[in-house]
Parts: sequence; C-alpha cells; structure tokens
Amino acid sequence: MTKILPPSFFQQPTLELAKALLGCKLVKQTDQGVTSGYIVETEAYKGPEDRAAHSYQNKRTKRTEIMFGKPGYVYTYQMHTHCLVNVVCNEIDKPEAILIRAVEPVEGIDLMYERRGQMPAKNLTNGPGKLTKALGITMEDYGRPFFEPPIYIAKGYSPENTSIGPRIGIENTGEAKEYPWRFWVTDNPYVSRKR
Repeated sequence: MTKILPPSFFQQPTLELAKALLGCKLVKQTDQGVTSGYIVETEAYKGPEDRAAHSYQNKRTKRTEIMFGKPGYVYTYQMHTHCLVNVVCNEIDKPEAILIRAVEPVEGIDLMYERRGQMPAKNLTNGPGKLTKALGITMEDYGRPFFEPPIYIAKGYSPENTSIGPRIGIENTGEAKEYPWRFWVTDNPYVSRKR
C-alpha cells in the first residue's frame, strides 16, 4: 500500500519542502486508471518578495486564492495550452508554492502514452506541462488536498544526489531569475532541461 504523506509533511519551509519533494511519488487517479511518477524536479516560488511568483506583492486574485490558504493543497494554472501543478506551501496568508517540473514515470505508463502520443520515454514527463497531461492532472484539481485521493503525494525513495540551480523560463523577473530555487535529482533522465 502506498503511504500517503500527511498534512504535516507540507508544513516545512518552502525551500526545504521543494528539496524534500524530490523522490516522492505523485499519484493521480482518474476513471481511465491510476498513473504515478517520482518527482525529480521542483521549483520554489516565495510569494510576495519573489518577482517570479504569481503572488508577488501579495497579489490576491481568483487564480492565486488557494495560495493564501493552508499548505499541502493543489494550485493548478493554465500557461498557454498547458495546465501546471504546484504544491501550496508556507502558512496561511503567506502565499508560496512549489512547481512540480518533472516526474519519472512509475505506474500507468501505457495510459501516459495514450494521453501524450508516441515519443522517446524520457520526453513523456520531462516538463511541467507534459507531466500533467501524462498523469491526467487538470484545472479541476485546483484546491484539492495533496494528502487524499484522487491526487496525492506518497512516500517514494530518497535520491542519493540532488542539484540546485536557477529556475527556468522566468526571464523578465529581474534578480529573481538568478535565485537558486530549482532542485532536481542529479543526472535523472527525466529532468526537464539544462538552463
């Protein structure tokens, strides 16, 4: 039986949680079946002071509302045609989140190919929009807890080596683009890309 991580797991400082999520298993249950993957890359967004965060300067909108709540909940948003999935963290009224950037497929791999089409295995889930499509994570998951089905984070493995560097794709954010707030499992083939 998969051990779902309790709400208390998410009550860690944002940067620590972003690193602690590496190796954990992200699971999504749908009518089509269950898919899961080990989280191999994350990016932290530290809210009000972080120019790359949606909640920069405490910006509170319908979209960012969930970030102002308790940690351990799902923050999904649309970017172009993709849905991206984030873990809400920190405490109430401290709107911070961690983007799950890449996972290594574990269960339901045939279903992932059905959703994504045929391609080299490493391209199946090596990016934030790819993994949500492969796992069947949608905007409907917004606001759900990460500690009960249909979407949850479970105990996985402890990576031997992890790396830290600047985040990706946030060019217009001044000094924030250099913050070393991206974490990944060193040399894992499913990590999205080098910057």
